Amino acid sequence: MKRVVLKQLLGARSCFAVSCHQGVIHEDFTIDEAQSLLPVLESLLKRAIEGKQAAEQVESSLSELARRIYISGGMRVDAGSVLKQRAEMEANLKLARESVAEMDAIGVQVKDLDTGLLDFPCRLDDQVVLLCWRMGEPSIEHWHAVDSGFKDRQPVDERFRRRSTSGGFGGSGSSGSRPN
Repeated sequence: MKRVVLKQLLGARSCFAVSCHQGVIHEDFTIDEAQSLLPVLESLLKRAIEGKQAAEQVESSLSELARRIYISGGMRVDAGSVLKQRAEMEANLKLARESVAEMDAIGVQVKDLDTGLLDFPCRLDDQVVLLCWRMGEPSIEHWHAVDSGFKDRQPVDERFRRRSTSGGFGGSGSSGSRPN
């Protein structure tokens, strides 16, 4: 059941979103930019998780009703109540989808909604890596390669902090934003 709701919720999304945050197009984030988004993202994550969980509860209730109907060979049901439950489930899924879409529009990748795991594309030494944060962590302190995941997280080091303070690597003075 959870897989169905999660599939409906997330659908197919691109891995790297070029997005707009406060009027600046981002292909990647500095650690300071990503840190500054955490309060908003945590609120969006909570809303998405609550919507998903509420939808799963309704789906479970409807599945149990379908099981009882099947086992008994049929039974009378209050069609209005079932329709109301389906509408409630869809409203909760819509809330969760919209919250995930808002995060996606910012350019943040939702990796695991249940645990609140987010990745932020970041340029490090001419390579795209992912800053990694999980809900409940006080700040972004880890990163990993694009082709690895949470289990391969490494501590954020001085290279990320230098990029935030200088606006880029190698004295290029780039702001981290690029035209399309």
